[in-house]
Amino acid sequence: QVQLVESGGDLVQPGGALRLSCAASGGTFSIYAMSWYRQAPGKERELVATITTTGGSPNYLDPVKGRFTIPRDNGRNTVYLQMNSLIPEDTAVYYCHAEATLIGGRYEYYWGQGTQVTVSS
Repeated sequence: QVQLVESGGDLVQPGGALRLSCAASGGTFSIYAMSWYRQAPGKERELVATITTTGGSPNYLDPVKGRFTIPRDNGRNTVYLQMNSLIPEDTAVYYCHAEATLIGGRYEYYWGQGTQVTVSS
């Protein structure tokens, strides 16, 4: 059982930056592809960024391309979401997500509890 704990959410002014962290425990972090999702009030949860097990081939939601990055540190069992040039539309609860297809074909996925990011002046 993998536990994911997000941190780093805060209130920030437009144009500011934040770095979210997601620390994993209870499993072999390096076998999981990691993602960040977000959910704004009244909207569906959407995939913001994803990264492979080795840290390659990151993909981003179009509105955050060029502003967000998703580095991971397998030695620290942590994935980050570096968010720059924040705009009010980035306001949401941000969730960390881990997924893997294990030996035998079993698919596992886990969610963190979420961290609030509010972009407002």
